[in-house]
Amino acid sequence: LGKPRELLPVTSNPDPFCSCASIYHSSTPELHAPPVLLHHSALSSPPTCADCGTVSASTSSLRKLPLQTPRSSINMVGLGPRPPPARKGSKADIPKDLLNEIRRLEELFTVDQKKLKSITEHFISELAKGLSVEGGNIPMNPTWVMSFPDGYETGTFIALDMGGTNLRVCQITLTDQKSEFDILQSKYRMPEELKTGNSDELWEYIADCLYQFVETHHGDCTKIDKLPLGFTFSYPATQNYIDEGILQRWTKGFDISGVEGENIVPMFEAALAKRGVPIKLTALINDTTGTMIASAYTDTKMKIGCIFGTGCNAAYMEDCASIPKLAHMNLPPNTPMAINCEWGAFDNEHKVLPRTDYDKIIDRDSPRPGQQAFEKMIAGLYLGEIFRLVLVDLHDNKDVHIFEGQDISHLRKAYSLDSSFLSAVEEDPFENLQETFDLFVSTLSITCTRPELELIRRLAELIGTRAARLSACGVAAICKKKGYETCHVGADGSVFNKYPHFKARGAQALREILDWPDKTNAEEEDPIEVLAAEDGSGVGAALIAALTLKRVNAGNMAGILHPENFK
Repeated sequence: LGKPRELLPVTSNPDPFCSCASIYHSSTPELHAPPVLLHHSALSSPPTCADCGTVSASTSSLRKLPLQTPRSSINMVGLGPRPPPARKGSKADIPKDLLNEIRRLEELFTVDQKKLKSITEHFISELAKGLSVEGGNIPMNPTWVMSFPDGYETGTFIALDMGGTNLRVCQITLTDQKSEFDILQSKYRMPEELKTGNSDELWEYIADCLYQFVETHHGDCTKIDKLPLGFTFSYPATQNYIDEGILQRWTKGFDISGVEGENIVPMFEAALAKRGVPIKLTALINDTTGTMIASAYTDTKMKIGCIFGTGCNAAYMEDCASIPKLAHMNLPPNTPMAINCEWGAFDNEHKVLPRTDYDKIIDRDSPRPGQQAFEKMIAGLYLGEIFRLVLVDLHDNKDVHIFEGQDISHLRKAYSLDSSFLSAVEEDPFENLQETFDLFVSTLSITCTRPELELIRRLAELIGTRAARLSACGVAAICKKKGYETCHVGADGSVFNKYPHFKARGAQALREILDWPDKTNAEEEDPIEVLAAEDGSGVGAALIAALTLKRVNAGNMAGILHPENFK
C-alpha cells in the first residue's frame, strides 16, 4: 500500500557488491494504491465464532485468493456467526481420544473477550509505566522524531537498512509535489563471515557498499557535497540522541565483539571517512518508527506503526507532557515525541498473558528466559515451535494415539518448523487436507491419518488465532491510551503480510475489545483499520532525516548530540 504507481526499471553499472537495482517513481500522489498483499474476506474465511474468534475444525474448504482486490475488501472485518459445517470428515469422524485433545487444546489456546479486555487494560498501565522515571518492562524509548511529515518535505536523502541477510541502500528524492517521491535502491549481500568477524571489517564493508552506490549514481565521490543519511539500525539500542545508538545486544545472527554497550555511530562514521564516502549521518532509526512515519506521509489518518513478523513491536506519537522521564529536559508539553515501544517485553512478570505449558518450555529453553514474554506468544519466530511442541507432547502421551509406530525424529528437532509451515497447513484448500498430508511426508517423513490431519489443522488455527488476538491487545491499548476512536495503523512484517486470516482475526479482536457496534454495511470501514504499511526502512528513514534537518534549521536542537554535523 502507498507504493508509487509506476515501476520503471533502471540498468545500473556492473557492481560486484550489488544483487539488484531498481527505481520507482511516484507520478500520482494518492493516499493508497490498490493493495497487493491480501487476506481472505469474510466469505472465504473459515467459519468463526462470533464470541471468541476461534475457527471450527469442521470448516468448509478454503478458496484461493485473487491476485488483486479493491481496497474495501482489505478492511479488517468481523467474521460473523458460524455457518453449518460443510467439509467432509467432521468432528464426528474423529476418534474420541483425538476429539478430547482438540477440545483440550481449544480451552488452552482460546482467548475470550473478557481476557482480551483484561490484557488490554494491563497493557495500558504498562505503557504508562514505561514512560515514567522508574520505567518498566516495556522500555518506551523516545526516538527524538518530533513530528509527523506533512507531505511537503523535500530533498535528496540516502537510506541505509542493515538487515541480517542483505544491506539495502536507497536514494529517496522527496519532490515538490505533496507526498510524492522517487526511490532508487540496491541490495548488497551481507557475507556470513562478517557477522562473527571484527567490527572494523563490518563497518568497512558497509562503507564500501555506500561508496559503490554513490559513485554509480552520482559519479566522482570527491566532487559532491555530503548527502544526509537515515540509518535503519534494527537491533536493540539505547538512543539518548537521534544521532547516536548504543547497541544493547546483537540479534539476527550477529556476534561481533567490542560493539555491545558502545555507540555504533563513531565506528560507522570512521569507516565512511576512511573510505571517502560523501555521506553524513543525520538520524539513526528503528524500523518500526520508520514504518509509522512512512505510512503517515501518504495517509494522514496513520497514527501508529506496527511490526508483526519474526519479532513484534509498535511505535506511536506521545505528548512530551505524558513522558515523565523526559521532564528534566523542559520540553514544551504539547511537543510530540515518537515512542519506540519495544513491546515484546510486555508482561514479563506473567500477570495476565494466558501462557500454556508449551509457552513456558519455549521461554525456559530460549537464550534469554524471562524476557520478551509477549513476543514469544505472537511472533513468527515462535509459532512453528509452539505447534511442534504440542505435536511431540501428543505423540508421547500414551492416552493419545497420534503418529503411532512412526519415526518422529525430525519432529523432535527444536525449531525445525517455522511459521510458514503453519501458514501452509491453514491454507490447504482441499477437503481431504491433501497438501497438509504431503507436507508432513516431505518435511517430517510422517504419514498422517485423516483424523490426525483434522487435529493438525485445528491446532494450526488455534495458534494462529491466538497470536492475532493477542496482537490486537497492543493496538487497542495504544488507541485507548491516546483516546483514538478512529485512526489507521500501518503494519508490516511477514506474519501480518503472509499468515492467513491474521488481519481478519485481529480485526475481530479489536471489535470485541473496543465494543464496536455491528456494521450496517459490509463496505463500511472499521473505526480503527490496520493496513499494510509503507517502506519504513527506506522511505521512513529518509523522511526522518528530512524531519530532523527541518527542526534543526528551525532551531530545535533537542536530542541532537552533534549539532556541528547539521551545519
